[in-house]
Amino acid sequence: MDVAEVRELFAYNAWANRQCFAALEPLPAESYFRDLKSSHGGIHGTLCHIVWAEHLWLSRWLGRPNPAVSQGKDLTTLAAARARWEAIEAERLAFLAGFGEGRLLETLAVRPSTGGEYRHTFHQMFRHAVDHSTYHRGQLVTLLRQLGVRPPSTGLIVFYRHATT
Repeated sequence: MDVAEVRELFAYNAWANRQCFAALEPLPAESYFRDLKSSHGGIHGTLCHIVWAEHLWLSRWLGRPNPAVSQGKDLTTLAAARARWEAIEAERLAFLAGFGEGRLLETLAVRPSTGGEYRHTFHQMFRHAVDHSTYHRGQLVTLLRQLGVRPPSTGLIVFYRHATT
């Protein structure tokens, strides 16, 4: 993995997140906030978890404290989640613009809230961050289908096809 691939993966991640936000905007509030008995309740909880986790990883990379409210529970609307994500995305873009090739193998100590301490290289953390969001976007797709809504296509190959048109 090189820095160009890292930037490409995060470009994909941003594109896929934008597809989800666009698909969620027309949902009625009742559907958006409904508890669908998923790992984070429903659509809103799952989306806020994605946003929170992206914020958490960026905070770690920048050497900042963890986000003040776990799991994005302070985000009470889709607009609030999108605004937070857009700020995170802008800051991550700036971080990656200055990120040098030599740093990919640097390690960082990570202390999860569940305990322990782990050391990961930046290339491992970058891959994980995109994988984590992809996993939960897949849950959003399933939840939208449960509501009878056609979900967005957020696969990596769709991103590549979109980027070449």
